[in-house]
Amino acid sequence: MDLESVAYSNSIKKESWKTVLTLAYQSLGVVYGDLSTSPLYVYKSTFAEDIQHSETNEEIFGVLSFVFWTLTLIPLLKYVFIVLRADDNGEGGTFALYSLLCRHARVSLLPNTQLADEDLTEYTKDGIVANDKKAVGSSLKYVLEKHRGLQRVLLVLALIGTCMVIGDGVLTPAISVFSAVSGLELSMSKEQHRYVEVPVACIILIFLFALQHYGTHRVGFLFAPVVMTWLLCISAIGIYNIIHWNPHVYEALSPYYMFKFLKKTQRGGWMSLGGILLCITGSEAMFADLGHFSQLSIKIAFTFLVYPSLILAYMGQAAYLSKHHILESDYRIGFYVSVPEKIRWPVLVIAILQAVVGSQAVITGTFSIIKQCSALSCFPKVKIIHTSSKIHGQIYIPDINWTLMLLCLAITVGFRDTKRMGNASGLAVITVMLVTTCLMSLVIVLCWRKSVVLAICFIFFFGSIEALYFSASLIKFLEGAWVPIALSFIFLIVMYVWHYGTIKKYEFDVQNKVSINWLLSLGPTLGIVRVRGIGLIHTELVSGIPAIFSHFVTNLPAFHQVVVFLCIKSVPVPHVRAEERFLVGRVGPKEYRLYRCIARYGYRDVHKDDVEFEQDLVCSIAEFIRSDTSKCGLELNNIEDDAKMTVVGTSASKLEGVRMCEDDLDSCQMEGTSELREVKSPEKLKKRVRFVVPASPEIDLTAKEELQELMEAREAGMAFIMGHSYVRAKRGSSWIKKVVINYGYDFLRRNSRGPTYALSIPHASTLEVGMIYNV
Repeated sequence: MDLESVAYSNSIKKESWKTVLTLAYQSLGVVYGDLSTSPLYVYKSTFAEDIQHSETNEEIFGVLSFVFWTLTLIPLLKYVFIVLRADDNGEGGTFALYSLLCRHARVSLLPNTQLADEDLTEYTKDGIVANDKKAVGSSLKYVLEKHRGLQRVLLVLALIGTCMVIGDGVLTPAISVFSAVSGLELSMSKEQHRYVEVPVACIILIFLFALQHYGTHRVGFLFAPVVMTWLLCISAIGIYNIIHWNPHVYEALSPYYMFKFLKKTQRGGWMSLGGILLCITGSEAMFADLGHFSQLSIKIAFTFLVYPSLILAYMGQAAYLSKHHILESDYRIGFYVSVPEKIRWPVLVIAILQAVVGSQAVITGTFSIIKQCSALSCFPKVKIIHTSSKIHGQIYIPDINWTLMLLCLAITVGFRDTKRMGNASGLAVITVMLVTTCLMSLVIVLCWRKSVVLAICFIFFFGSIEALYFSASLIKFLEGAWVPIALSFIFLIVMYVWHYGTIKKYEFDVQNKVSINWLLSLGPTLGIVRVRGIGLIHTELVSGIPAIFSHFVTNLPAFHQVVVFLCIKSVPVPHVRAEERFLVGRVGPKEYRLYRCIARYGYRDVHKDDVEFEQDLVCSIAEFIRSDTSKCGLELNNIEDDAKMTVVGTSASKLEGVRMCEDDLDSCQMEGTSELREVKSPEKLKKRVRFVVPASPEIDLTAKEELQELMEAREAGMAFIMGHSYVRAKRGSSWIKKVVINYGYDFLRRNSRGPTYALSIPHASTLEVGMIYNV
């Protein structure tokens, strides 16, 4: 069964309450693992250096008030009630917002966009078409579409948010596991603990990353129970501490205590906001992981379980600390000191399991967002392994996995304390939230058609809160906050260089397309011997004849009977329906047997394996031949017109149309094909390919001959022809462009996966020809 069809059909089913509650339960292990871990290190990071715990309790009550209102305003109000509504056909995250904007305003910098893409079902949202000139905020849309510099700024903004998410994928496992293991400090001396904590944390991290290639589906059923147990555990401990130590701690929820806190602590209190900020780490996951669940399920899980449990946990810790002012050192201010001694060891075990679950969710999210970046030409091609054939979106990227592990271990060994890890993690988290706020303000105007004043109020209210936390985190630059900046800067350079090089390479292809007159002058034989088989020429062009084709025809003594110019492109939607997968058309007259096929994928779509893709490709061409009503003499003016291409679905999506059978039997058994007739290929071949076509409407003789040739070509085999490009900056280019293209892009190209790997193409049937691109 087609996985993408299942994913789509599931998304449009009306959800029952049982389904919603089941999804809400499952979301605990995927969405809220990171957010639920934060009580382990918030108070410890906040009181690490900038402020001291005093007998007046103004500090601890002020911190509790800040935690309460931060959790209420950011995750609850901003994300649950506002941002979750800005989904991209059910998908969320930074790139989902950017994709949404690209469809409602022509700000996409993807090189091979087409007008035909706007006809995709998921291209429109809620009946709003991207090119509506009477929409609210049309002047803003006009400015964005007119100035290419603003489009680059928008792309860089989305990439910065993405890079910070990747940086968080490095920092969150380190601080979560390290904080969970820090519970050992209460059972041994500080000197002993120093030599135990780091090795244990490193062993757990190595074990965590080593298990990634097995996929989360094998142990995923344990994630939700672990998080549920953890939330019930910390809320129960919180209730116990409130009742036993300070029942009046609820008074600290008043905003008045925030004012008293800042008045007393002043600059130290402002700097301590970097620690308080950690209480909302993982909030972005509610939006980023929206595609795996539903809005309602995520809202229910957070509002009725996660949010109350976290508030009770923080109140319980504050209640305990309000009655314990004389501690051995600030080193012991943390989560475990408030846990009753009798249950401390079981809580430690649950905390370590919870840290692993929270880290797993962040690592999986990092894999997912890198896949999105790669699909939208913003990251080099990497090896992507789908770890589950049943659960959509579960992937594993080996190169990224081991890179994250090494960086995690370096952070753990290098910092060795939650203070600097917290400073680093806090800056990454708040930067992503600031980017989301900026993009959301544009979505409010361009996509939701709301007033510009409303968008300004949104960015002013939430932007002010986040800017306050951002400044408090940025001031800790030398105390750990430099890490996410350095990591995001490196990833941003990689992404932008790859994107820039890809665009320049595409522009070179467009400028050096072969003239159709040259093709027509060769005649149907192309001036060479046409041998049986299908020649599949991979190209980035969506129209015209690539220059590499003239190179083949000029230098090769023979070429294939059927030639297909294949373009595999990504469109700014999360998923492309199976019935809208291919665009098929002709290049030149019918007798040339030259076809163009554009396979369209969304940034979250699963690419099929080579065998299934080949079958879908051949069937789509056969269906185009059957349904083509054009005459033999195609008008030259319309040869490169996108409107002449036909939308064809995959073989699994078509109830009617051409079907292909590849077997050694004498007949093709298919249900519901009593009115179909077969066009058979010669009996002498061992491998028989047959097209089963509908009896009505009747196809003409030329179409039958064309289908016959296509079958014979398929039986003979398919060869994949690739252009191995060497991109160089042309003479006269600036030194910056020469460095970016000749060294940066060339290095990334040589160390990334080629198109043969991306298409799962067997190397035995691949022909690569080198070409130099002077861009």
